[in-house]
Amino acid sequence: MGTSKRYADSIDKRMGVQADQSIMRGGTPESLTATELELKTEPLTRTPRPLPVTAWVRYGRIGIRVNGRAVAWTTKAVAVEWDSPDGPHRAWVWASAVERN
Repeated sequence: MGTSKRYADSIDKRMGVQADQSIMRGGTPESLTATELELKTEPLTRTPRPLPVTAWVRYGRIGIRVNGRAVAWTTKAVAVEWDSPDGPHRAWVWASAVERN
């Protein structure tokens, strides 16, 4: 008996979403430290309208790609907000981990 190739991609995607939500539930995302952000020397930009982005965020040792909103940034880092099963989460991540949608 084989697998259903017709639905395999849909099932894989659903399983991935469920796994990501399970990791986010009750977890706290890791954020860059104040030392890494260098806010004393890096200019900070805040936007009144968050920009839609896709970003890699970390929960412990696990990286998850989330659809979120860029709310502030420097030349090196971006503050990203996204929705999790527990409510909104926010973290500073390296700019190279973020793609604008």
